[in-house]
Order: sequence, then structure tokens, then C-alpha cells
Amino acid sequence: MSDFVVIEPVFATYVLHNAPVKQIASGFDWVEGPVWFGDAGCLLFSDIPNDRILRWIPGVGLSTFRAPSRFANGHTRDREGRLISCEHGTRRVTRTEHDGSITVIADSFLGKPLNSPNDVVVRSDGTIWFSDPHYGIMSDYEGHRAEQELPCNLYRVDPATGQMDAMVTDANCPNGLVFSPDERRLYMADTGRMYQDDPAHIRVFDCAEDGRLTGGEIFHVIDPGKADGIRVDTDGNLWSSAADGVHCIAPDGRLLGKVLVPERVSNLCFGGNAKQWLFITATTGVYSVVLNRRGVQRP
Repeated sequence: MSDFVVIEPVFATYVLHNAPVKQIASGFDWVEGPVWFGDAGCLLFSDIPNDRILRWIPGVGLSTFRAPSRFANGHTRDREGRLISCEHGTRRVTRTEHDGSITVIADSFLGKPLNSPNDVVVRSDGTIWFSDPHYGIMSDYEGHRAEQELPCNLYRVDPATGQMDAMVTDANCPNGLVFSPDERRLYMADTGRMYQDDPAHIRVFDCAEDGRLTGGEIFHVIDPGKADGIRVDTDGNLWSSAADGVHCIAPDGRLLGKVLVPERVSNLCFGGNAKQWLFITATTGVYSVVLNRRGVQRP
């Protein structure tokens, strides 16, 4: 079976039909949060239930980066190349400094503990944006069962001042986040509350230069499954996780095609020397495929 489904003809130019989808690591319970470190030539990702962050190096293989990881989920890098992580176990967002020490970016809002920070992005102005659904406190599988004290919001933190603001407060459960290449749009996967039949979709917001958001209409509905992790390429196409793989969506919301994966996909990122590798975390395994696309990766 082909690894690709071409829906719009342009998608045929995005994929290399002799470059297959390959499993590069397996044996996990629920993998998430892939982030590529180009300067170190490695991929980091979370194996959440097993409380560890793993490192994969092409031609070398797999090793443990951090264990315990405090049930880390999503990751990104800031403008100085430092690792920014969402931790379910401690209900906080942290930064790993260049010397390996840990700085807490956010762990509460209005005097109440966060739910379980999930995904995170850093804007070019250095502000850190993260989603805070309740998935990590609903059971002891991906964190620690606890009472939910805050709504499931999307937050922005200015690490220079410590100012923290709730930017989206009307989501069912915000999840994956990504800015468009020019940062004039913010896409947010609204995956829905656990154990409830909420509508699930990807929303799009207009983002002003000062970070204010307007809009928030439905951009696209993933089928089958629900959107979780999302990324963009240099032309502004959105690449989203789905039940059958990764879906490529045009900036106007049209589904262009699919990269098929044999497991339910949780998240993805672009990497490699030219940012043309798509790395995919999918339930128990990690996959990669070389595309005729370049992903936007900051820094």
C-alpha cells in the first residue's frame, strides 16, 4: 500500500514516492512531543507513561535523555536554543538551561495550580505560549490524578517579566499549537475533554504584532480522529496528526493529502539538515519520512 494519499494534485509534489515512511524506534506506551535539535543532530521525544524523555540520533540510535521526566509531554526550543517542556507530573512549564539546570516558567495562574501543560511554542518576541488541558490529571497514567482548579486555557508567558495571560478561555481542551510562518496566525487544536463527546477541530486566530488574538473560527475538522500535534511548512501548509496518519492542510483549510501511518499519530515535527524530515510520534513508535517540503522550525 502506498504511504501517501493524494487528494489535491499539489500534494503529489510535496511527497517523494520513493521515500517511504519508516519506523525508527518502537516499544513505547504513548509517545509525544518530538523536537529536533539541529545543533546536536538529534530528536528528543517523550514516552509519557514511562516518565522519560528519549533521544534518537540518526545512525546511532536511541538513548535516555532524562528519566524521570516528571511525565513530560510537549517540547519546543526558545530563541536561545534551550529546551522548553510541558510537565504533567508537576503541572508546570520548564526551561532547561545550557548548564542543565531547570527553571520554572509557569506552574499556576491566579493562585491556582495549572492543570497539565500539554504543548508549547515560542514566538519570535520570546514569549512562550502553552496549552493547559486536563489530560494529565484525569488519571495516574500520564501524570497524577488531581482536582481540576482552572479552566482549560491557552496561556502566554513573557519570561523576561514573568507576566502571564490567558489568551484563549473558550476552548473545550486546547492541545497542539503552531504559528504561521509570518506569525500573523495562530493555529490551535481543540481536541475536546476526555471522556466527553466534545466537538474537536483546529481553530485559527489572527495574531497582532503585540500578541493580541482575534477570531478563533474553525479552520479544519480532522477525519478520522482528532487533531493533536500540528506544525507548518514554509509555504504555510498545516500538517496535523490524525487517526490514520498526518494530514496536510492548505492555508485556506482544504485537505491536500495524507501521510499514512499504521498507528494513531500524536504529534510531529520537522527536522534534519534542511528541515525536510517529518518525524512522527504515533502511540508505540516513532516514524520518519523525507518530504519535498521544508518545515518552519524556530530557532
